[in-house]
Amino acid sequence: MKYGSFSFLLTACLLMAARSSGQRKDPPPIIVIMADQLRADVIGEMTPNISALAQAGVTFTSAYATAPLCAPSRASFFTGLYPNRTHSLINPWAPQDARFGRVRTGIPTMYTLMEEGWDSWHVGKQHLFTVDPLEKDPETKTKWITQQTYAQWMKSEGMDKPGGRVFKALVPEQVSGRHTGARYYSTPFAAPYEPGVAYFTDHYFSNEAQRAIRQRDKSKPLLLNCMFLAPHPPFHIPEPYFSAIASQQVDLPENVGQWYPGQSPLQMYNITGFLGTRYTREEWRDIWTKYLGLVKLLDDEVGRIVQTLKDEGLYEQAIIVFTADHGEMLGSHSLWQKNCMYEESVRVPLYIRFPDGFPVGRTAIDEPVSLMDVLPTLLDYTGVPVPEGLDGQSLLPLVHAKPADYVRPIFLQYDGNGSLGNFQRAVVKDGYKLIADMFGDEVFLELYQITKDPQEKINLAFQQGSESKVLELLGCLKKHMKDTDDHLTIPEDAYTRFFNHYKELD
Repeated sequence: MKYGSFSFLLTACLLMAARSSGQRKDPPPIIVIMADQLRADVIGEMTPNISALAQAGVTFTSAYATAPLCAPSRASFFTGLYPNRTHSLINPWAPQDARFGRVRTGIPTMYTLMEEGWDSWHVGKQHLFTVDPLEKDPETKTKWITQQTYAQWMKSEGMDKPGGRVFKALVPEQVSGRHTGARYYSTPFAAPYEPGVAYFTDHYFSNEAQRAIRQRDKSKPLLLNCMFLAPHPPFHIPEPYFSAIASQQVDLPENVGQWYPGQSPLQMYNITGFLGTRYTREEWRDIWTKYLGLVKLLDDEVGRIVQTLKDEGLYEQAIIVFTADHGEMLGSHSLWQKNCMYEESVRVPLYIRFPDGFPVGRTAIDEPVSLMDVLPTLLDYTGVPVPEGLDGQSLLPLVHAKPADYVRPIFLQYDGNGSLGNFQRAVVKDGYKLIADMFGDEVFLELYQITKDPQEKINLAFQQGSESKVLELLGCLKKHMKDTDDHLTIPEDAYTRFFNHYKELD
């Protein structure tokens, strides 16, 4: 992705003008720490370092990924746009559909917008796929340390990376929404990683992030995007983390290992149900111990980075964002991984610590927000010009006060994992969530009052008295799909057909 020197010059001039006018005398260091597949509800006593960040900043209790999948979620995070606008809808694994997994040419990203004014580093997982790969652009000013860097280092050390075929199983997957293929995806199988923590992926990335902090260009503020892999499977985990959590320490949510009558049977065509329904509640308890071990590992690595920021005198003056690209079902609704619209999959932790002295009106914000709001927030705070047409909104007005007129639906979409298929759309509005699950010619609808039923046990779409709410949210969802040039449409009679076909499930 290439941008002319004029846009860089304009950004630099505007930054200088903002500084000279006293608007932003000292642009802050910006530290983004993103976990992969982290449930929002596991942050607590087992995560003292992440919890300390939350307590020192602003917590967004209802933050959502735009998509429950790595590539489209990260594309929205780094561009401030819905997946339909970035054109990144899937992970680009299947060659036939790979074009649907890459951000289209010409869309600015956090890197291209800020790497002129900041000393920009990317350390960790690089799943911001673009038509022209950012990390290979000869004009990039960002320093890229990725999975490939780690692989090269491990090869030089003569060591094997975590993972392997034993941690995977074959799963049916639609390609181009028309025919079925088979692809290997991770299962909850767990084993110790014998080489130990020193060679584990996230320990390497934490070391490199600390090196970036220490070796930064001190003539500029630091922009560090640290993208961890934990607690994403495979569960090939080094000690002491493999054995760190005992089963009696796990307090399983009620919906783990439960398949509810009102949930979409179309999920059985997806990796979530195809793999998740084979485990019992007690088996999930054991699986949770390994997942939480990876969460503990993640927390320790975050703590090391925060301590380095403090050692370098950057912590007090930095904006620190902690979040995840999406969640993890981990047996909730008898489902595995993400790839669906339930809270465990689409709701993410989001904490923003602002520099010392910044006036914060609220430290806990309950209004629903989106990960695509983070980029506009950073641009708003720093005075960097905001590109026209962003879908995300700055969160600073919510941080300063509680706007009386804040009414905003949150839209979510899923278009398949490694190829197009298993389509889902959802809208969160006024305490409700409507999900449209689509496979072939079928549309299955789910309506939950998530403020009263946060584990989404009761599908209200089967209740006659909920018809008006279903139709209201369905209309809202259809309008959004049309406005964003969605490649799908929901049939006009979707609710009638759904109710007539599935009412016996009630």
